[in-house]
Amino acid sequence: MKIALLNEFSQAPKNDIIFDALSEVAESLGHKVYNAGMKKPLLNQDTPDAYTLDNPRLTYLHLGIQAALLLNSKAVDFVVTGCGTGQGALMSLNAYPGVVCGYCVDPTDAYLFLQINNGNALSLPYAKGFGWGAELNLKTIFNNAFASPKGMGYPAERKESQNKNAELLNSFKKSLSKPLLEGLKSLNQEFIKECLTPSFINCFSEGCQDTEIKKFVEKLM
Repeated sequence: MKIALLNEFSQAPKNDIIFDALSEVAESLGHKVYNAGMKKPLLNQDTPDAYTLDNPRLTYLHLGIQAALLLNSKAVDFVVTGCGTGQGALMSLNAYPGVVCGYCVDPTDAYLFLQINNGNALSLPYAKGFGWGAELNLKTIFNNAFASPKGMGYPAERKESQNKNAELLNSFKKSLSKPLLEGLKSLNQEFIKECLTPSFINCFSEGCQDTEIKKFVEKLM
């Protein structure tokens, strides 16, 4: 499985902590991890808060667009994201077709969401409650999320009905939403361009399997 890490600029100082925990767990389980999140800016005397074109000040609004492009193009199979509370990223990702994001505070959330709701993204709070031992909580969350095949049901005897409900919810969302590219073309194109950071493009370009989405992104680039 291919997993992308996305985080907004407010949590950029924690990017290394999150990525290290995610990659340690996921790669030991045979998954590949891409770090497409905002990183801590390089500081200097002239620009004390120097976010650059390579690492701009993206918010949770940008994360939804990035996740939608990555998941719908099948560039990745799963997205780990979040913001200060995790709620903004959650709402942003779930605004787009083809994205099913769950809110995750503890390891039980991760396991139950993947087994019952069979989604393809998790949003975590990286400011609220992110204190002593936070990296241990992250590792346990990621292990619970990725160590077992998802969609197996909990309890196991409810697998069939839970998977049916998850599929129905996805079909409802598809019926109620615009097709992804139609929706994206109706947005401010300059805003979408801001999402196309080098780390995002590296992840997207390596795995994109959808010709139309690829053309859309390349035109914006």
